[in-house]
Amino acid sequence: MTRNIVGSSAIRKTAVAYLVVSVAAVVVLAVLSVSAPQQAPTTAWVRAVIVAVTSVLTVIFAHRAAAGHERALLRLRILVPIILVAVVLVLLFLPLPAWMVIEQLLCGVLLLGLAILIFRAR
Repeated sequence: MTRNIVGSSAIRKTAVAYLVVSVAAVVVLAVLSVSAPQQAPTTAWVRAVIVAVTSVLTVIFAHRAAAGHERALLRLRILVPIILVAVVLVLLFLPLPAWMVIEQLLCGVLLLGLAILIFRAR
């Protein structure tokens, strides 16, 4: 059954912002791999690719949830907290270049905002 999700526009926009930041990190890593390889370590690449893939899933689920698909909202409610915890763990335990720590913090803020929106959604 589908129904209108309250805050669907904000849910979509926040998920897309997370996608944009995530993909931008991969692009920055590609540039840095050539210009300043010490700023693009393997750990940063692994983290960036995983986050980019999960951001694509987040956008897909967010768009479907905003369209009223309850199972997509459930998937989003499962996925976002897991990713948010992973962001915190990466910040605490994974050595990253300073620019990527800032990007990771931004991803965390966007995910926290998305979590608030999706758990308030009716």
